[in-house]
Amino acid sequence: MSQFRDDAGAERGFELQNAHWLWLSALVIAADQITKQLMVNHFTLYESTPLLPWLNLTLVHNTGAAFSMLRGATPWLFVGLSVAVVIGILVWMRRHPHDSRLLAAALSLVAGGALGNAIDRATRGFVVDFVDFHIGTWHYPAFNLADSAICIGAVLIAVDMLWPRRNG
Repeated sequence: MSQFRDDAGAERGFELQNAHWLWLSALVIAADQITKQLMVNHFTLYESTPLLPWLNLTLVHNTGAAFSMLRGATPWLFVGLSVAVVIGILVWMRRHPHDSRLLAAALSLVAGGALGNAIDRATRGFVVDFVDFHIGTWHYPAFNLADSAICIGAVLIAVDMLWPRRNG
């Protein structure tokens, strides 16, 4: 069993620091995959249903990265990048204090989103997107729940970085 010293200098054994937050990643993955499957089952490609004057459900296949960048690259490139990001997140979570709740939640959201999209790329060869936000004829690139989790997680990471820490 590996040993290390905490901030107070006390020795403690290896533990999965912040691993209890991974339920949030699992929740993101499950919700993301369920909503994507519902869209695939009930919509044809590019079929659109208005929900609000500025929001549609529209089935789109994204073969690129964010905003369809690198369209046409092999899906396995993106799967590999997603796995590397998640490994980095797990290391980051492991190295942060147990009481860094905001950061742990943020990292869990990003990991869940990255894995949700990686599952699509590995099983379908593309990511299923369906949230179509628009103003008039201008449309924001379609996205999904995994993308939303990644964005929310990124914002929370920034908030955590800017949040003043109390020293006990």
